[in-house]
Amino acid sequence: MCGISGIYGLEGLKDPKSILTKMTEALAHRGPDAQGIHFNEHLGMGHRRLSIIDTSSDGNQPFHSADGMHSLAFNGELYNYLELKEELKDYPFQTKTDTEVVLAALQTWGDQALQRFNGMFAFAFWDHDKKELKLVRDRLGIKPLYVASVGSHFLFASEIRSILASDLIERKLSSTGLADYLRYQTVHGEHTIIEGIQQIPAGGMLVIKEEEQQFVDYWNLCQAANLDAGKQNREQQKKDIHELLSDSVRLRMRADVPFGAFLSGGIDSSAIVGLMAEVSDQSISTFNISFKENEFSEAPYARTIAKKFNTKHHEIELSVDAFKSMIPDALDAMDHPSGDGPNTFVVSKVTKEAGITMALSGLGGDELFAGYSIFTQSASLLSKRWLMSFPPLIRGMGGNLIKLLKPSVASSKMAGILKEDYLDLEHIYPWSRRIFEDQKIQKLLQQKSLPENAVMRQLLDSFPPKSRGADLPFFSKVSVAEIQSYMRHVLLRDSDQMSMAHALEIRVPFLDHRLVSYVLGVNDTNKYPHSPKELLVDSLGDLLPREIIDRPKMGFTLPWELWMKGDLKNFCAENMEALSKRVQFNEREVLQLWKDFLASKPGITWSRIWPLVVLNYWMNKNKIE
Repeated sequence: MCGISGIYGLEGLKDPKSILTKMTEALAHRGPDAQGIHFNEHLGMGHRRLSIIDTSSDGNQPFHSADGMHSLAFNGELYNYLELKEELKDYPFQTKTDTEVVLAALQTWGDQALQRFNGMFAFAFWDHDKKELKLVRDRLGIKPLYVASVGSHFLFASEIRSILASDLIERKLSSTGLADYLRYQTVHGEHTIIEGIQQIPAGGMLVIKEEEQQFVDYWNLCQAANLDAGKQNREQQKKDIHELLSDSVRLRMRADVPFGAFLSGGIDSSAIVGLMAEVSDQSISTFNISFKENEFSEAPYARTIAKKFNTKHHEIELSVDAFKSMIPDALDAMDHPSGDGPNTFVVSKVTKEAGITMALSGLGGDELFAGYSIFTQSASLLSKRWLMSFPPLIRGMGGNLIKLLKPSVASSKMAGILKEDYLDLEHIYPWSRRIFEDQKIQKLLQQKSLPENAVMRQLLDSFPPKSRGADLPFFSKVSVAEIQSYMRHVLLRDSDQMSMAHALEIRVPFLDHRLVSYVLGVNDTNKYPHSPKELLVDSLGDLLPREIIDRPKMGFTLPWELWMKGDLKNFCAENMEALSKRVQFNEREVLQLWKDFLASKPGITWSRIWPLVVLNYWMNKNKIE
């Protein structure tokens, strides 16, 4: 795991080496082991290295092909590099790194190499003969890659902060990104919170040659669904899922550094640890954050799994106050503002301090195997399509009545759904993880209109009429919605920025593209979660004990509301007041929102306020206008 940076189009740029050096040094936390910079007449590429495979200096980057015709700056891991290396026997390999395999594969097979890669990555590939730059991001968007155009200069980097460090782009808030952030505590799609900085989409490649740019969608989540999986009987599906997940775990255990696994004691992390134990002849190191306050602790469940699989278990006990004291450092580590993240920061910190450089995570299990309530809730709502036979005015009145009789976040969302033109996934799902309704955002920003809802646009683009996406089972459509919105732009982004703040690599076996493609093809009947993640649990056989399967779902829950009204009150108040005075915001509305929260007004929960606190803190930290 590393960090990359670069500038394409050097002509007319004053002191490009100094600029690229600043960009690369801004990524030092991602790669403390080595720094490298390479220039030619068209391009400068920078790299910070975190050594995972072949820790010798042979793996330092940017990397150059044996014939000197291609250069590569690579962030991530290619898990099947040994298998691909066997197919590339004619290439004169000089190292044992996966990076050299990536370079050799691209040189040998061209763009078709991307279809053979199994990994998480973001990289810049330069063809010296064609004078062509390719910027590529992995299929699921596990690794970030940001880009920005400034006149004739094109910047790219693993983090927004690296691009900002160039001092070539204005530190200006994006109005489109801001509206999306207020809706969802993050920014979706290609946009970011900064005007002029965008992301390479997951499964995408940007080709730059002279003044021309071309985007190639080399992998599509919906189109990749293996619909033949849905034709298998349930026993065969269980067998295939077990084999795919087990092989994914096996591949992700390849490393030349100490590694382990996050173990919360839930189904997903327990499954990963159990499969690690099955394929390894050594005891697995597991890590669990426990709290002295029992109501927040999942430690007993983690101990059960650790004992069953004889792991080297590390239970790191924190007081809630100790966790709280780390929040400022977590906010400082944010590359892009988010309403979440401190949890991952703390877990990563204590894991790294225990001597671990790479850890496996159960992230992605809920999204694939219908682990969230949104799956069954959406199906239930679709069965009530008869509601749409009522005129919009009547439905609107009904929604308002629900809000009046039982004011809450849930009732506000239901009222919003009833006002939609259609009762389908494209209109239901965008309400599921809403922070603020558009009407409230317009008041907060003093705007008459807002940009299009990015989550709804993604869904409409994913499931257009007569597309293959229309053939997907309903639960798979919900999975697509979860993967390309909340998972990609909150969970994965937070995992990357918070783990890399400690130079810790997180690997996610549930997001092996082969497993994702297969499970997306499984029919709803066999995937329906009559019990928690039933298909996954059944596929694992007797791997997990019943006390883990039947335990209540807790998550990493902490008393944020109490903190924000107690010890963190002054911190939150200062940031809310400062935010209210920014030109984008309506001072009266922001301050009233804070007062409503302190007064415990229904629907004004801590999760509505905290993203605003974070936003102002992040803007101050990064000197954003």
